[in-house]
Amino acid sequence: MSTQQASADAIVDVRYRMRHSAAHVMAEAVIKLFPEAQIAIGPPTDDGFYYDFEVSRPFTPEDLKKIEKLMRETIKADRPFSGVSIDRDAALERFSEQKFKVELITDLPDDEEITVWSHQSWEDLCAGRHADSTGKIGAFKLLSVAGAYWRGDENREMLQRIYGTAWESQEELDAYLERIEEAERRDHRRLGRELDLFFFDPIAPASPFFLPKGTIVLNELVDYVKQLYVKYGYQEVTTPQIFNTDLWKQSGHYDNYLENMYMMDVDDREFGVKPMNCPAHAVLYAANTHSYRELPIRYADFGRLHRYERSGVTHGLMRVRTFSQDDAHIFATLDQIAQEVNSFIAMLDEAYAVLGFEKIRMALSLRPEKRVGTEEMWDRAEAALTEVMESTGREYGAEEGEGAFYGPKIDFFVPDALGREWQLGTVQLDFSLPERFDLQYAAEDGSLQRPVVIHRAMLGSLERFLGVLIEHTAGALPIWLSPVQATLIPIADRHIPFGEEVVQKLRAAGVRAEVDTGSDRMGAKIRAAQVQKIPYMLVVGDREQEAGKVAVRERSGGDLGAMDVDEFVTRVAEEINTRA
Repeated sequence: MSTQQASADAIVDVRYRMRHSAAHVMAEAVIKLFPEAQIAIGPPTDDGFYYDFEVSRPFTPEDLKKIEKLMRETIKADRPFSGVSIDRDAALERFSEQKFKVELITDLPDDEEITVWSHQSWEDLCAGRHADSTGKIGAFKLLSVAGAYWRGDENREMLQRIYGTAWESQEELDAYLERIEEAERRDHRRLGRELDLFFFDPIAPASPFFLPKGTIVLNELVDYVKQLYVKYGYQEVTTPQIFNTDLWKQSGHYDNYLENMYMMDVDDREFGVKPMNCPAHAVLYAANTHSYRELPIRYADFGRLHRYERSGVTHGLMRVRTFSQDDAHIFATLDQIAQEVNSFIAMLDEAYAVLGFEKIRMALSLRPEKRVGTEEMWDRAEAALTEVMESTGREYGAEEGEGAFYGPKIDFFVPDALGREWQLGTVQLDFSLPERFDLQYAAEDGSLQRPVVIHRAMLGSLERFLGVLIEHTAGALPIWLSPVQATLIPIADRHIPFGEEVVQKLRAAGVRAEVDTGSDRMGAKIRAAQVQKIPYMLVVGDREQEAGKVAVRERSGGDLGAMDVDEFVTRVAEEINTRA
């Protein structure tokens, strides 16, 4: 381990202990203010901590201030943390008035050590890893309250979760709070409504309605990916949405993924709405005989998918119940695995560069506990991907237990403008699907062999990718993706006819342009266009109209001055066509 890595690990450990301790101190403060409260769990997180409570009324902002005040008193007292092991009966007696703790204790395995941690004035059922004392907690702040089901089960009690954060210094806390504020300004849910891209309605929970502007963005993404498919040799297919349960049993989804699927009865038979495309592509492949000369076969599918996500985990476009993917499946020989995965990585690098994402991190995800196939199959699949990863010369991490249930995978992570990391692309090996569907090809020696299936996606869910992109760009999408690429602003009504002529030229060149014919003054129209994140504003008055020019402004506030209409049309069309 490098010195740098050791230092980073030490910081993570300090923050874990500090935030874990802060959660205990917060729970103590809540109990002081609400003696009847039932306490659940309170772990640290990557950026802070939370604790779940069952209380008689919702927490208010004033309650959080009171809780913070009591926490500061405990922190100032600098009480040491200490832990002891106790037997099950003693633990049940000690926490007999706390029903959630009793349930946790009862559910522990018989041989599980039970420990209680205290900071003198309060104790909690806990496995440990705290700061030495409450005085080591540092700068903290309680952030918000949200609902949370006990144990994530929507059929259990609804609790109130108080979120907080803690850092080593006030400066670090202030910097974090600034990042939070910036993240709120970039929230794709708010921007999606403000920019007329999409909205949600309870009539279709966790299922976005895309307005015309949002649909333009999605279609532009799809068109770009389709261009890459031509370059990299993919064939696009279209498959059904609903399949008889026999398919899902054959693919393994019925046993391994049923809780995430929508099922229905049709003509006294059970059917399932597809949550992914791979079984349908296996049916496509099996519909014909294949020779080694045809392989690899690359099927791409933008079909709509549906997955049941619990209401507690849905979040704007980031976690929805209906979506489409830039999804593809490659049927290849064993000898073709390396070239196909490397080709996909090259395509992904090209796309991410165009979309403005850099510093790609790769992770090799290995076999999960719940999986299909033999150990020999998993050994072969993991060895094949490891060999590819090594051949790239890039750094990567191996993550145990994070693979798909049918095979190992390489996941691709990118940081956004706020430094948050998102998993977008993935490439996955699957030796199980060909076995389950008895997929074959005629080898060069005439024998029948099994192909390997490579699942892959660059952007993943297009809905989720759009959410990430909106937050990354704060809504100022690249010009080729912007729903409106130029707006013409006439200073007076007499300039509207000339403005419409300019817009017609722009549209003829493939530019999405419009004329603002509203009654607002020029300054207000410019501000409105900036709020809408329109890349170019073209102002036209008497002088511009007489000269056949437009005064060009950028959404960032830059003033490019007067330009000949044809010159501007050529310029903006080039930017769009090259996806600058």
